[in-house]
Amino acid sequence: MHTSPPPADPSGLRADCARCFALCCVALPFACSADFAVDKDAGTPCRNLRDDLRCGIHAELRPRGFSGCTVYDCFGAGQKVSQITFGGQDWRSVGREHARRMFDVFPVMRQLHELLRYLAEALALPAARPVHADLRRMLETTERLTLGTPEELGRLDVGAHRQEVDVLLLRTSELAHAGAGRGRKDRRGADLIGARLRKADLRGASLRGARLIAADLTGADLRGADLIGADLRDADLTDADLTGALFLTQPQVDAARGGAGTRLPHSVTRPAHWTACA
Repeated sequence: MHTSPPPADPSGLRADCARCFALCCVALPFACSADFAVDKDAGTPCRNLRDDLRCGIHAELRPRGFSGCTVYDCFGAGQKVSQITFGGQDWRSVGREHARRMFDVFPVMRQLHELLRYLAEALALPAARPVHADLRRMLETTERLTLGTPEELGRLDVGAHRQEVDVLLLRTSELAHAGAGRGRKDRRGADLIGARLRKADLRGASLRGARLIAADLTGADLRGADLIGADLRDADLTDADLTGALFLTQPQVDAARGGAGTRLPHSVTRPAHWTACA
């Protein structure tokens, strides 16, 4: 394992498909559903993958029944596995066992890069200053883990590491809302599927892991809400205010519905399909 991880680089936590061997299109399985038009086994190339490792229907993924592809983000894990862990070796040019190890490592790396993204956000919060030293140590530890060999990554208990990180992220969230001066709604892990939350006051609420699938959040006030792990698939965020929302990721936003009036934190961008559907 390398012993000197590079400093945190936000650009390294964004997918760079040109430097990846289409690992998300090969390594991961998916089932025929509202998100995918067909079934695909893990380790099997998607039928839409071209010889140049580009998607043959990239511009038509949603109308062709592959909306699940449009909301996936590896947080830069694809290029890390392709270029660093396996030294630029293409899964097509090596043996089956080597390719299988690459496919096994990819989801582990994806989780580690997601944690790096959360830790980087936490370190940027002035309110989290009391735990900045702990956050920095955890970020460095996580970066070091991403530089492990395929064998080390294969043995890693990523679930246990996630739990260690989550303790710090929860403390970060508590510190961020400590001076709010108002009761904080705790809806962690709540089943809010299809809930009617139009214009709801959810400022600073803890919605960690909440199931908000198809929830009506039109005009809701979600300023400063903790949305880590919240399932926002098909949630209506039209005119909702998510300014300063904590740990909101691009895949969550991409999976939701919204419009020009939706206010988002600077850490994410407005999905192109929101405009198309407006």
